[in-house]
Amino acid sequence: MRQAKPGRTARRSGQNVDGRTLGFKCGEYKANVEVHHAPNHTDSGMTETPYLIPDLLAPKLKLVFCGSALGFESARQKAYYAKPGNKFWPTLHAVGLTPRLFRPAEYPDLLQLGIGLTDLNKRQSGNDTDLSAEHDDVAGLVAKIETYQPALLAFTAKRPAQVFLRARCDLKGPPAYGLQAHRIGRTQFFVLPSTSGSGVRYWDIAPWQELKRLTDRLQ
Repeated sequence: MRQAKPGRTARRSGQNVDGRTLGFKCGEYKANVEVHHAPNHTDSGMTETPYLIPDLLAPKLKLVFCGSALGFESARQKAYYAKPGNKFWPTLHAVGLTPRLFRPAEYPDLLQLGIGLTDLNKRQSGNDTDLSAEHDDVAGLVAKIETYQPALLAFTAKRPAQVFLRARCDLKGPPAYGLQAHRIGRTQFFVLPSTSGSGVRYWDIAPWQELKRLTDRLQ
């Protein structure tokens, strides 16, 4: 048996360093999830946390988007995907996930459509190169999945998808765009091309259209 390093406590697979269970692994289905340490949330669905901007979450949503972190402009405006030139909101409308073009400040209205928002790194803002890996909160995202149990969690770029799926599902290499083979409980994972202006050379609306077709089948 491998010995714990000095100064650290040995832990079982699936536990955090404090011994708290982080939940079942990818590919395992557990019908009645017992929620622990669920965050408080307001009637609007926005969680009350010291985050730069609250999560937009509610139980059993059909779709939750997860990015790497807020960009500088989004942090300034306290609104998701707020930088001019980011195609997130126009793309939601173009593929039919929203009935009209939302302004970034209207992001709380997505809950009425069964859609939520979060980020892997909730405490920093900037481009991917500005972020610290130590703030990628994989355990926190797992806890949110277990607590709210969305049908789909769609990563809005490859970076957060790769970080999360490598840590939780032993993914080797970058994920392909589209629906992933892994899941946690009822939650399936989907990877999308980034809508950021910095990722324009990789832009392809087709996976977003595929996501819309998949969400339609969930209704």
